[in-house]
Amino acid sequence: MRIAIIQFPGSNCERETMLAVRRAGMEPVEFLWNEPKDKLREMDGYVIVGGFSYEDRSRAGIIAALDPVMQEVKAQSEKGKPVLGICNGAQILVETGLVPGLENHKLAMVLTENKRVVDGKILGTGYYNTWINMRLADGYQRNAFTRHLTPKDILHVPIAHGEGRFVMTEALLQEIENQGLNVFQYCDASGDIIDRFPINPNGSMRNIAAISNKAGNVMAIMPHPERTLNGDPIFQSMRDYIAAGRVEQAIPLYYYPRRTVAPAYQKPAQAHECVVELMITDNHALTVQNTLRQLGMPVTVKRQVHWEIQCDSPAMVQQIKNSGVLYNERKEVVVIPEEVKSQASVVFLVRSKEDMIGQQKQQTLQDHFSVSGVNAIQHGILWQFTAEKMAKDELMEKILQTNIIFNPYAHECYRYSVKDAGG
Repeated sequence: MRIAIIQFPGSNCERETMLAVRRAGMEPVEFLWNEPKDKLREMDGYVIVGGFSYEDRSRAGIIAALDPVMQEVKAQSEKGKPVLGICNGAQILVETGLVPGLENHKLAMVLTENKRVVDGKILGTGYYNTWINMRLADGYQRNAFTRHLTPKDILHVPIAHGEGRFVMTEALLQEIENQGLNVFQYCDASGDIIDRFPINPNGSMRNIAAISNKAGNVMAIMPHPERTLNGDPIFQSMRDYIAAGRVEQAIPLYYYPRRTVAPAYQKPAQAHECVVELMITDNHALTVQNTLRQLGMPVTVKRQVHWEIQCDSPAMVQQIKNSGVLYNERKEVVVIPEEVKSQASVVFLVRSKEDMIGQQKQQTLQDHFSVSGVNAIQHGILWQFTAEKMAKDELMEKILQTNIIFNPYAHECYRYSVKDAGG
């Protein structure tokens, strides 16, 4: 049994994954993103490894998800071949729509920023690594990766990620639970599913650690079973699934997502804007630009950080800027909003729906700089796109269809202009 170990620029878990595959009695075959896709057709199964593909630029998994390699993985998965995405691989599977598997692989959920909150205080939002406990959900559907496990088996495995929180609509969550696709859940050492940090290490809905598609041959898992012998039953199950030669046929989930729209941004009356851009090369913008060009969109991309500060006086805004909490003046510079639209054909403002970053900045200003009287701070990203030979409406629609700058299950996206912002 030959298993493709799929790697993108920034992947870093290939060695541990290959060892786990070998321990299960299968043959790992390294596959780099720039190799001929025909090689994938010869494989019996696939593991998309962890790491930080493309440095998580734009957001984790999205750039790799748009790579032509993933179209071949989709085609092979539809033949019933098993596909396991671990950590960053899970993020890629979610962004491709392979998990949970709607009609035409439509985007249905997100793996977004970690959320570590205790007693209303934000302990952290970014990268977090530790050892956790997880087990099969009580109503799980038996699939290609669970044949050697029961809900009584508690797996002690590591996690290491910055964007590992499963988020989706309540309607989709209900269907996933009814179908038994919420395969693994975070639990305590006794197997109890308790939704609080650190038992739930990232704030994932219903403590979800892994989700599969309805056919059961594709699974996205955030913890790292390949880094410990404790995770070997997952790979052994994959081996037995291939040996059985069964191809599960299943219709897509019933859930159908709403169409993505981008309303105009309206700045609140008492709010102040602070737009910041890098003085050095912005690799996030360059990667998005190169990816869109490979998809046939000849665009130029610029990226800026947008802060919306709601407070009583402009003097307080200046005090906040001087604190250094919002930006680093050694590598970033504040620009006036009027300059944002100077060359751009289309500008989007993207914000996290929960905006843990903005809340954490406000908390830091209060706790460490004694800045009180700030009603709210919201963090966002301004994405500017210029394309000389494309109409503005066409460019806007094509960018939204790629989901490259935001995931609608974690972010809000607005059309941005100085006029709309009130600048």
